[in-house]
Amino acid sequence: MNIILELNHLKQVSLPTRPVVCKGLFIVIALIVLRAIVSPFLAVNPSEKEGFYDPTADLLPGIRRGKFIEVPQIIWGLNNQKIAFARACLTARFLNRSLLMPSLSASLFYKEVDLLRPITFDKVFDFTKFNARCQGFVRLARYSEVSNQTKPFKLQKGSGRRWTVEKDLDQLLQYRRGEADDSEVIEIIGKHPFLWPDHWPVKDYARIFDCLALVPEIETEVVKVISKIREAGIKARHEAGISHNKHVKDGTMNPPVPYIAVHMRIEKDWMIHCKKWEQRSNSKEICSSKEEIIHKVSQITDLRRPVVVYLAVADSLLEDDSITSGWRVGMVAFEKKRLGVTDIYNRQPYLIKSAIDFEVCARADVFVGNSFSTFSNLVVLSRTQRLYNMGEASSCGENVGLSSYAYNVIGDDGGPQRWMTDMSDTSLQNLSYGTNNISCH
Repeated sequence: MNIILELNHLKQVSLPTRPVVCKGLFIVIALIVLRAIVSPFLAVNPSEKEGFYDPTADLLPGIRRGKFIEVPQIIWGLNNQKIAFARACLTARFLNRSLLMPSLSASLFYKEVDLLRPITFDKVFDFTKFNARCQGFVRLARYSEVSNQTKPFKLQKGSGRRWTVEKDLDQLLQYRRGEADDSEVIEIIGKHPFLWPDHWPVKDYARIFDCLALVPEIETEVVKVISKIREAGIKARHEAGISHNKHVKDGTMNPPVPYIAVHMRIEKDWMIHCKKWEQRSNSKEICSSKEEIIHKVSQITDLRRPVVVYLAVADSLLEDDSITSGWRVGMVAFEKKRLGVTDIYNRQPYLIKSAIDFEVCARADVFVGNSFSTFSNLVVLSRTQRLYNMGEASSCGENVGLSSYAYNVIGDDGGPQRWMTDMSDTSLQNLSYGTNNISCH
């Protein structure tokens, strides 16, 4: 009898809970369905992800927020500055810290340091895009993030021949712990980063360079110059009676008219420098005259002619003002003046001019440069990284796209040597100082 009464009591207690359970179950199912419907619209589009940076997300377990590296002003040419910046980023990463946004140099002076015009990184490159692209690898910080609760720890970089790569690495390992590591900011003093010993592989540098995007104001100027080059190509084909109308793989009409960019090193100061270089190294594959460059470029058959050849050269240092003459039939040469873009360049400081020319060369359908030039080496590194991103580990075949050549090195066919950066290299030595040991692999 007691058992029957207890069962009846349980029924009376449980019956009212059924609607509650059903209602809860219905809500859960409704939320799952709603999420399935709405989530595609809330997802971040991959094409938009580039500009999306979550400043609260962790980069790596070892990289700590609230710990920073400060470096001296970065100086010299554009590409020396890019190398110095990347080296500073990688040093900060090694010490598990963020790099405080450094000052670059807008002007080009090698000895008159007091004449250098500092320009902050974010006046040239997009700060937010850099951190978004490099999130999980390195991080750039603003000075406003520093609390100044402790005095900066000053790290003096060694110098001289006795300061070896091994000693430098030992110093960095030492400052990963102890008094230095307790400080909020480690301020590295002494030599600027380009002259620091190199501990990082080429692929790490390539990854950082791939994170660099010009600010919109400079990017607009790059697009203007490239548009002018392609317009010149359309005109050249029209005058030759060749139609550019054709279908591409996706069915669209009229892809952009291709062009060749040549980093033409024939300035007086370069020729003096490279002749001495050839004497010291007992090599004949460093310097090239205007005539030798024209001959080598004319042997490239990647693009249908007529084709525009854009000549990237420092006009103010150029002794020969006739570089657009003497080119082979079907190769229409343009420099800044003939192209009508001198106003774009003249209103910019040295660093921005170089940044524009770098992008014009990096985005060309075919690039031809000198393998002993830092500018040419970093252009080819940028193009090699893009090929790797597309799954191409070699540019030796036909119609690979983004072909690069070195006009100072003779290839197997007697023309200029096809050129890709060796991404397995353990340091940036060859890119910083040049080499004639190059290939298309």
